[in-house]
Amino acid sequence: MDWGFFAGTAIAGLLAGLMYALVAIGFVLIYKTSGVLNFAQGAMVLFAALTFVSLHEAGLAFWLAFLITLAAMIVLGILVEAFILRPLVNQPPITLFMATLGLSYVVEGTAQLMWGTQVHALDLGIKDTPLPIPDILVSRFDLFCASVASTLVVVLTLLFRYTRLGLAFRAAAEDQYAALNTGLRLPVIWAAVWAVAGFVALVTGLLWGARTGVQFSLSLVVLKSFPVLVLGGFDSIPGAIVGGLLIGLTETLAEVYIGPYVGGGIDEWIAYAVALVFLLIRPTGLFGQRSVERA
Repeated sequence: MDWGFFAGTAIAGLLAGLMYALVAIGFVLIYKTSGVLNFAQGAMVLFAALTFVSLHEAGLAFWLAFLITLAAMIVLGILVEAFILRPLVNQPPITLFMATLGLSYVVEGTAQLMWGTQVHALDLGIKDTPLPIPDILVSRFDLFCASVASTLVVVLTLLFRYTRLGLAFRAAAEDQYAALNTGLRLPVIWAAVWAVAGFVALVTGLLWGARTGVQFSLSLVVLKSFPVLVLGGFDSIPGAIVGGLLIGLTETLAEVYIGPYVGGGIDEWIAYAVALVFLLIRPTGLFGQRSVERA
């Protein structure tokens, strides 16, 4: 076996897995604090990327376009909480899921009305060229994405564990009624969570947009995050990272070493097969919290 090639393939898979994990983190943030499975996260990624690239192409500086887009995502999160989530409090989970499904189409349609449907190229200034490592192909852009994803995970972990806002997030996630009794304002917490998820969607949209181009198929990246969530757990940020790494590694190795024997294309479905098996073994994921009910 060519171990240099194997190592390069494995590293490429792990780096791709971090890209999947970025989308999954947006799901985890909202599900962890409000119990809502936000199917609109992919549309938010698209909206953020499309808004940024359109502003940047209009002549705005990178950081100015970034800040304006971030402000737009924060406003979007606040509006979603006020007009969709808050009126549906205490509704069944399927009702909330369907609401976010409808929201995804509204966000995509709004993006189309505002910015059009043409494909945009997005250049972040990082060349997609291999590092000068003998026998191992590691892309500079993949390494950049991995560093951004790792930094984002560290920041979010510190936010949840060591800040008052993070404490409020965790209190709302643990018991909403107890959080209300302690004086926490759940609408404010939920709005803050959606705003943070909007920031994550912006970072994710920039990285995915730079890789694949900013186009409406970008919203479908949400589908890649579901196997990640199944493996890592829907309420764990570290789980999203571990799940992303496992899915990325599995897809890449399976396509390279098994794909040639089955006609290729195995990377399109192997993650869902792994997730299905995992659901049968451990439905809550590696890091998900198991619910305990007393008879």
